[in-house]
Amino acid sequence: MLSAGFGIQQFPDTMYEGCRIQCLLGDTFYGHLNYALTKKAFSSQYLPTPQKSWNHEAYLLFPLHLDGTLLDNTKTMQARKESFPTSDVLQIFRQLCAGLKHMHGLDTPYAHNDVKPGNVLITHRKGQSPLAILMDFGSARPARKHIGSRSEALQLQEWAAEHCSAPFQAPELWECPSQGDIDERTDVWSLGCTLYAIMYGVSPFEYALDEPDGDLRSAVLNAKIKWPTERKSQYPDALHQFVSWMLQPQIAVRPRIDDIVIHVDKLIAKFSG
Repeated sequence: MLSAGFGIQQFPDTMYEGCRIQCLLGDTFYGHLNYALTKKAFSSQYLPTPQKSWNHEAYLLFPLHLDGTLLDNTKTMQARKESFPTSDVLQIFRQLCAGLKHMHGLDTPYAHNDVKPGNVLITHRKGQSPLAILMDFGSARPARKHIGSRSEALQLQEWAAEHCSAPFQAPELWECPSQGDIDERTDVWSLGCTLYAIMYGVSPFEYALDEPDGDLRSAVLNAKIKWPTERKSQYPDALHQFVSWMLQPQIAVRPRIDDIVIHVDKLIAKFSG
């Protein structure tokens, strides 16, 4: 995503379903500001079917983002002992919310399933907050799923272990109930982790990976957020409370994207300028 160019790729039958979903998402999201997709790049006419072999050539055109990912930017800033000001934190986050609000608001709501700083492209703009673009829809799926057995729960956990990034993965994808409903609020958990990472450069649970007896799974399931004591005061408590609100371990009480958009707009009004 960091350079422009052309490429040709053949998709085996085993990749068909993933390719089909990417194409559907491309057609659905085309024109939305906060998605890194190009309609011509994902046109379904270029897909093979399970019954037919590859017989088309597709030229994929992507936008150029020279400033890298949000992860790249936070790492660079950390090395310089710098950080985003509160206004930029909120504006970047607001743009991610706009992208997810579009996904979650479809007739069939979709979850991104891998929201994290490494999947956010940043473009710096003179006199404005950075432009933030959500990318990588390889893990996107219809968001709402009823789990009716232990077997289905284990299947979802195995899928999440392969397709989601562990430090940003929601508790219900670590330990899925044998009876219950999963919905788009899995993305809200990842959003909360990402807001923390915009401020401090890492997931709020990554500390567990560096501790001798640390257990990332336990930290996530119990929502044990570790705030950096030496840097916490540089951001208002309202942002920390916002993160904690999104990181509700029980999906049923976690806010939805519409609630988050309303709240972040209030914070932007409060802390802008």
